[in-house]
Amino acid sequence: MLTLSTRNQIVIAALLALLMILTRSHHFASVHHLADASWAIFFLAGIYLRSGWSLAAFFALSWGLDFAAYTWGGVSGFCLTPAYVFLLPAYGSLWLAGRWFAKQYQPSWRAAAPLAVGGITGLALCELFSSGGFYFFSGRFAETTVSEFGDRLMTYFPLYAETFIFYLSIAAGLHVMFAYLAAQADRRGSFTH
Repeated sequence: MLTLSTRNQIVIAALLALLMILTRSHHFASVHHLADASWAIFFLAGIYLRSGWSLAAFFALSWGLDFAAYTWGGVSGFCLTPAYVFLLPAYGSLWLAGRWFAKQYQPSWRAAAPLAVGGITGLALCELFSSGGFYFFSGRFAETTVSEFGDRLMTYFPLYAETFIFYLSIAAGLHVMFAYLAAQADRRGSFTH
């Protein structure tokens, strides 16, 4: 099981919040903007932040950023429909998948399998809730069919999965690096006593 000090959790929460602030308003990477890291942020918050309040806090931050982008930033309100409520179970799925992985975590390469299972499960559920909710309940589509929804999934889901994997890979690399540095510091400390 993964456990962190309160100080480390605060630092991670601040870094995740900063990442959301920097990336939230853009759906896909461009020359000037990073891809939206929100999905990875909710998954990582589930892994690293013990409190259930982290889910509520990051959802409030995402809502606040969306509201500000629409109200003051000139961003289209196309996605702000009654289906927006489906982001609650979508992001909750990622957060819960992260919590599940944190309980399976072992500081070894064996952590890769549960990380993949948690990531894939969280991604799939998030996509079904967010895209399915928008497609079927936003009122933006006159005729909805399961077949057309499947086509839309095949078009958009790989882009979201690619972005999620990009950010998760960076986080995994940083995790391994910090774990290695901490282990080295512990070894040096044990030699001096």
